Amino acid sequence: MYWQILFFSISTFLCLSLSRLLLSLWQYKRVHNAGGLRPIMFGGLRVDTTTVGFALALPLLLAPWFNDALWAQQITAVYLSAMWLLILLPELSSVQFIMEYDVRPNRLYTDYLKHPKEVAGMLWQGYKLPVFGALVLLALLCYAGSAVFGRTFPFAQSFSWPAALGLSLASAAVSFLAIRGTLRHRPLNPSTVAYCGDCLLNSLALNSTYNVAYALYSLKNERSAADLYGDLPTADMQRLVLDHAGIQSTHPELPSLHQHIANHSHARPLNIVIIVEESLGAQFVGNLGGQDLTPNLDKLSTEGWNFRKAYATGTRSVRGLEALVCGFPPSASDAVLRLSGAQQNFFTLAQGLKPLGYRSHFVYGGEAHFDNMKGFFMGNGFDELHERAQFKDPAFVGTWGASDEDMFNKVHEILSDAHDTPTLCLAFSVSNHSPWEYPSGRITPEGETASVQNTVRYADWAIGQFFDRAKQESYWENTVFLVAADHDARVGGADAVPLRHFHIPALILGGTVAARQDDRIISQIDLPVTLLSLADASIVHPMIGQDLTKRQTVERAIMQYGENFGYLQQDLLTVLEPGKKHRQFTYTAPADYQVVETHPQALETAKAYALWPTYMYDSRSYTIATTHDVQNTYSHALSIAAE
Repeated sequence: MYWQILFFSISTFLCLSLSRLLLSLWQYKRVHNAGGLRPIMFGGLRVDTTTVGFALALPLLLAPWFNDALWAQQITAVYLSAMWLLILLPELSSVQFIMEYDVRPNRLYTDYLKHPKEVAGMLWQGYKLPVFGALVLLALLCYAGSAVFGRTFPFAQSFSWPAALGLSLASAAVSFLAIRGTLRHRPLNPSTVAYCGDCLLNSLALNSTYNVAYALYSLKNERSAADLYGDLPTADMQRLVLDHAGIQSTHPELPSLHQHIANHSHARPLNIVIIVEESLGAQFVGNLGGQDLTPNLDKLSTEGWNFRKAYATGTRSVRGLEALVCGFPPSASDAVLRLSGAQQNFFTLAQGLKPLGYRSHFVYGGEAHFDNMKGFFMGNGFDELHERAQFKDPAFVGTWGASDEDMFNKVHEILSDAHDTPTLCLAFSVSNHSPWEYPSGRITPEGETASVQNTVRYADWAIGQFFDRAKQESYWENTVFLVAADHDARVGGADAVPLRHFHIPALILGGTVAARQDDRIISQIDLPVTLLSLADASIVHPMIGQDLTKRQTVERAIMQYGENFGYLQQDLLTVLEPGKKHRQFTYTAPADYQVVETHPQALETAKAYALWPTYMYDSRSYTIATTHDVQNTYSHALSIAAE
């Protein structure tokens, strides 16, 4: 069995590497412009190791016990031949798939399998020669593979049970490390090897079997809101959501796509900097009635546009990021950063601002493959990534990465180097996170040194230091800054939706931003739309958030808490819970809920907002028209085949 395993490993690595090399040479111009072959080939080895690790985990565990048994070798030969076919088939489909979708086989590859009649007709009508060539090559490779690792070895070595036990334990450890792909915080995923803004090149660093398998694995994160909360006619859902946002769609297939006209005018579009503060809930912020831990933020709140009743959409960082960068509301599924169908052609501010000449940066002091941030942002419009590995001589590195002051130093560097190029910069802090690490000498700790209170004090210190410097720089007058939390820390409680834990700071600053205290109830999804107006960035986008520079807005907030969906309009909170009747409350901060009789209009609106994200994701409609045409290729091809 060991010889069979060795031959299979060598054959698989060689074939996958050769395929990756040939695909890269086919796309050489794009590969060359993005930095050459090295990141694709070396990243590919990591992914191939994980693929081979999955395939060989079982035979490696059993080999010490049955290495010399001919029947076991024969079964292993059949198993490895099946794995060989499973790995090669998507790989040989890659060229045609790339020609259609400009990316390796992914979730759409499996969607095709749901329509065997139509797909067979499509292949027969338009792809006879490629299909025939691929089948011939597949047959030859399968024959060659089975001839190499399908052999049996009558004189294979046997092992005593202590040796077999030791080898099994060693095999388990090797398989675990190979499958995990890294010793870092999170296992290897497609985001780990993403290295540029070209989705095709990032997918070349994968192999097609891995890409398809990961897409299938990610389906566990997708849930139907209609199954949880009940259905609503699509037309009614669209009408309620779009009317609230004041949107008149300009595209029949993209319901919320519309032209945003900025109502602030500047010599050129301003830089947009979104500073996402980890776990900085309103409970810590003095000017929002919280603990007296943020003197710098409190001072800045008197100098900019301060939203005193801003609410997060969820309790995870990915929720805050999808709201602040994509303007996408929360759903019953996981956040879109982690969903396979949103890894390209999904709207972000970076995608929308490209026509205006913006260059987009994502700054994160940790490992950006965490929560698939790297893959999602690089696949959806961001030009440059700055993560821990790119930080030179950071002042402090903790468990989660370089400190907040290092993040702000990188933001300062980006803005200083931008000159007249309009810049979008998304900066995500890491310091205010357990185990509560921060550099010494910045603050005077109170109580236990490693505590959330002290990391909040440090995060606030870093904010103050950055803005003291930014105000002295030339970019101050040309930049709109947003400081907002992703979510609160340690959200919990017996309430169906604990609103006080969704209350977050949101502050807009900059040389052109007037000081203002705003007591309207707003959602995180309103902030990116508002930034566009303040920056004089008129673009086409599908966001349903409200432009808060307009006087007439609906005071409402949307939030997902576990499986519960909350819709707050003024003081009325509607809660949708799976398998239960809805509940409605009047809410008075910080935690007073009074049950009230059903308000039908508020209930219908809440259900519309709960269903909207699932509908937009499933229909691949949350994008701009120029990219949506690529997504339509699949349905168009099937419709032609059906005819």
